[in-house]
Order: sequence, then structure tokens, then C-alpha cells
Amino acid sequence: MNFSSLFSSLFLLVLVTTSVTAKDERPNIIVILADDLGYNDVGFTGKTEINTPNLDKLAADGIIFENAYVTHPYCGPSRAGLITGRYQARFGMENNVSYSPYDKYMGLPLEQKNFANRLQEVGYQTSVFGKWHLGGAPHFQPNNRGFDYFYGFLDGGHNYMPGEVTVGGEGYFLPIMRNTKVAEFDEYLTTALSNDAARYIARSKDKPFLMYLSYNAPHAPLQAPQNFIDKYAHIKDKNRRIYAAMVDAMDEGVGRVVTALKDAGEFDNTLIFFLSDNGGVYPEEWLPTLDWADNSPFRRGKVALLEGGIHVPFIAHWPDKIAKGSKFKGLISSLDIAATAVALAGAKDGNNELDGVNLVPYMTGNKTGNPHQALFWRLEEGPNIYAVRTPEAKYMKQGLPGVGRSYFDMLADPTENNNLVDQFPAKQAKLASLWNEWNSKNTNSVLYQSWEYKKARNDFYDELHKKNLQQAKETKIDIIE
Repeated sequence: MNFSSLFSSLFLLVLVTTSVTAKDERPNIIVILADDLGYNDVGFTGKTEINTPNLDKLAADGIIFENAYVTHPYCGPSRAGLITGRYQARFGMENNVSYSPYDKYMGLPLEQKNFANRLQEVGYQTSVFGKWHLGGAPHFQPNNRGFDYFYGFLDGGHNYMPGEVTVGGEGYFLPIMRNTKVAEFDEYLTTALSNDAARYIARSKDKPFLMYLSYNAPHAPLQAPQNFIDKYAHIKDKNRRIYAAMVDAMDEGVGRVVTALKDAGEFDNTLIFFLSDNGGVYPEEWLPTLDWADNSPFRRGKVALLEGGIHVPFIAHWPDKIAKGSKFKGLISSLDIAATAVALAGAKDGNNELDGVNLVPYMTGNKTGNPHQALFWRLEEGPNIYAVRTPEAKYMKQGLPGVGRSYFDMLADPTENNNLVDQFPAKQAKLASLWNEWNSKNTNSVLYQSWEYKKARNDFYDELHKKNLQQAKETKIDIIE
């Protein structure tokens, strides 16, 4: 071998060795999602009686998105939009998924990729903790949808206290799962999820990770450890007191995750998002007792297309890239989380199918203005329930008391107190045109609402039982000797 060939071989060996041993410097990404959190129930959005020091610290050292939205005003559809980075109306998932482990259709459609699928393909470790709510049949479960690791529950909610799980239970009594097996559940659920997430960080090495920490707190049932409740003895309303304790426990859990990142030396190179899946509960006339969250300064809350239902607390923290004390007023969406993760990981977004925007240039100050010129909403519950918001205005229709068809000047009236419907017909028509164009690319909902689905399922089994009884009566049994 001549000197030139020897040098080339040695150089190639160095390159290969370096590529194998060099640490992957792409950032870790953690998405922390609260459930039914009131807009004004964390310190970084305003004045609150609830202690959230860990979230407030992340907000103060990162960026607060002041005009941030989710894609739907309640749990399941909102989470489907966030995890896929696509409006859930694109694929007809506008109702809460019912837990039905034998129904091969009741879940996030299999052709829809989520951010874990996309990052897993380019070498990220992927994990989800907590609430899944995207299908109970095996092919819908997290380990078959791009997540290497799962610790949590499959339905849309869960009891928080150990000892309330039942064998063969449904809904909030289902066992806690680790991957596809039943797992231990011996401490307050929010704490258990936080601790398991912290342990996962401690053992994650070499490869960057995507973590989806999907709390069910502070969603009902209202349950919290007594030591947390005692901190809020000054709150007279019992429900509000327990709710405050639940938010406090969630914040403490976030602190455990932050500590784990610091101990692992990963804190500076981790992008953390925090937001709620929708607004906090509001005492609508069909559920007047749901009155413990604070969505001020916005009107109404969960289920509403007014700001109280879809405008959520939303922050990002990344010491390596985001300047402390940043605030951003442009329109952003939960859709942007998937688009940002895909861009940072160098993953594929399919055929430009993501509806979100990469937020990195906006978070770092390299870009200003509005990532979105319009955001859209559609509800399946009735005909023509819609909303469209531009930086300047919002046009919507929803059959809630005192709402109906509404047009708001969002610059002069961001809390939607002055309905100007039909006073600016040209502007209103422009918003309607934008919504119609967006909706032309959607599909109708393919899922029953949960109560409709459960009724249809019960009716099916009732009818089957009747047929079996009738067949038993008509069948003649002879003695054979």
C-alpha cells in the first residue's frame, strides 16, 4: 500500500470512529401538557393564589407566548392536533376517543404520524408519561405509535390515589401501564408520573430524547394529598382549594424533571414546552357545578371557542437558545410544537403536511411578527360551530348563552366583551372566506362522541343478547340414547 492509500484509510477510520463515538448534540425536547388548567392559575400569566414557582422560573428564564392557542376546547381532539402537528379536522378526529380495547377503529387513525414517529426515525429516544386518550386497542397504544417507553394510562382520565384501581376496571379505574404491562401505582398519580419521568432522564444517555409528559392534572376528579391541600386552607371554596393543591403538585413534579435534567447535565440543551390542552372548566348550564378554575381575563372556559376555552398559558425554555425574560405577542398554536421538534431533529414532515410553524426563529429573536396569519377551529357537536382568528379580529359562531355569532376586534378588545357582529361586513366576509378555504381541506368526523359511542355499544350487546335468548327458546334439544 502506498503512502497516499494509507493516509486515506487512516483518515476514513478517524471519520468513522468519530461518527460513532461523538455525542449527538441535537437538543432534547420535552412537551409538558396540563389538563384543564385555568389561564390565570399559574403565576406567569398574572396574579394567582396558587404556588407555581417551578413553572414561573421556567417562564422567567425562557419565553412567554402571550397569544397562544390550542386546536380544540376539550381534551382528545386538542391532544390529537398537538401530537400530530395537524388540525384534527384534517383526519376527522373531533371527538374524545372512547376507551374500547376491542375496537380497531376507535383511536388516532393509523395513517397519521405523530411527532414521536418522526423523531424516532432519526434516532431520538421517545417516551410518554401520563394520559394517552388516543385509543385503547393494541395497535393504537403508545408503543405502537412511535414511543419507545410508556408509563401512564390509556383512557381520558384517572383517579389520582393509589388503591382505587380495580381488576377489569374501566375508565378512571384502569391499571397504570408500563409499556404494555400493568405497572406499580403506589403514590399520588401526578407525583408518580413526575418521578418516573425524572428516572427516565437519569438513564437516558448518548441519544437525544423526546419526552411527552402528559399530565391529567388538574382535571377532575378533584383529589390531592392532604399536605398540599393544607397549604391552601385560606381558600374557602373546597373544590377550588383541592384544585389549587393539584396544580401545586403538578408544579412540584415539573421541578423534579428540571432537577433530573440538571443532574444529568442536559438542562441547557433541552427545549421545554409547557401548555394546557384547553381552558379550565367553566360552569355551563348543563354542568353548573364545574366552577373551580380561573380563566380570567378571558370569558368562559373549556368547551367554548371564546378565548377562555382555547387561549392557553404557553411557555418555552431553552437556555442555549432563548434569552431570559422573552415575551412574544404573535399568534402561535400547539400545532407548532411538532413542526419545531421535526425541524430541530432534522426529521421529515412528510409532503409538507404539518400545519404548524417552526418556532425557533421566533424564540431566538431572528424573526418577528406572526407565525400564523390565521388560526381555525371547528366543532362536530352541531351545525356551523366555527371560529377563525387573525392577528386583528375573530369571527365565530357557537350556540352558548350570550355567544351565538360574534365578531371581535382582537386588538382593541382581546377579552371579547364587545360583539361587533355584522358591523364590519367586508372584514367579516374575509374571515369567513379564510375559514371556508381551510375547511375545504378537512374531513367530517369519523368518531361518535363518547356518550353516543357507549350507548351504541350497549345497544349492540343488548340486541345480541336478545337474539341469543330468542335462539335458545327456538332450539329444540332431543335426548339421544
